[in-house]
Amino acid sequence: MDDGRRQRERKCLGGQGATYVSSRAPVDVRWSGADSCAGVSTSRYPCAPSSAARRAGVGDTEQLVTPVRAIVFDFNGTLSDDEPVLCEIFIKLFAEHGRPLSAQEYFDELAGLSDPEIVLTWLGRDHPDVDEVVAQRVQRYRNAVGDGSTVHEHVREAVRYAADRVPLAICSGAARAEIEPVVESAGLAPLLRGIVSSDDVVHGKPHPEGYLKALELLGDVRPGEVLAIDDTEAGVASAKAAGLLTFAKTGTLDPHRLAAADELIDRIDVELMRRVLV
Repeated sequence: MDDGRRQRERKCLGGQGATYVSSRAPVDVRWSGADSCAGVSTSRYPCAPSSAARRAGVGDTEQLVTPVRAIVFDFNGTLSDDEPVLCEIFIKLFAEHGRPLSAQEYFDELAGLSDPEIVLTWLGRDHPDVDEVVAQRVQRYRNAVGDGSTVHEHVREAVRYAADRVPLAICSGAARAEIEPVVESAGLAPLLRGIVSSDDVVHGKPHPEGYLKALELLGDVRPGEVLAIDDTEAGVASAKAAGLLTFAKTGTLDPHRLAAADELIDRIDVELMRRVLV
């Protein structure tokens, strides 16, 4: 891609409803070029929840009608501030497998899908060894951030605060071997009722299977009493299809692609937990 084309304004894609398969329609949003993975990071959309929600057409949930009795967190890009890390890993890995990937393509087409689905989508449904490619990806991720450094202190404080009040779980499209070292290093593992990973489901996000399995870990709660926090279009669709109240964390995707969420938030912190756990 030439430099001039990289600098051109492009059309982002916006989410339309909580369906099992994401439906996208063009929305006029300026995209300043994801030529590198750091170009789309959690600091990309530093807007307050209410203003971001208004711009994306998301409803205001400042006053929750149903009390939140449990929370399910997505992992990559939500608890762990790591989407640029994942992007770089996939770019290098797929280049080695003969199908180069750009940062723009990663965030437009792959972010939020399960690891196996990412490999199948990019390398082809007939790829002979999806498990081996996923294993390579997981090992590179563990080498990069297995120390828990991508889980920021304000997130750790929020999870500790919430765990003292309601049951918590993780629902992720990542492999368990990737998730567990990070949450253990960050000190979050003892606070969780369990983890639903790509190893535990047949259908990854946007199918609701993962969030439905997470509900089973939480005890006697109804879907509408459970808050899901996710950062991608596929994740929001999955949680909504499972019947959960859904907040979308901005930063990974353009906010307009998260418009199916009940609310957009810009960070997970104790202030947010105080607001929803009343």
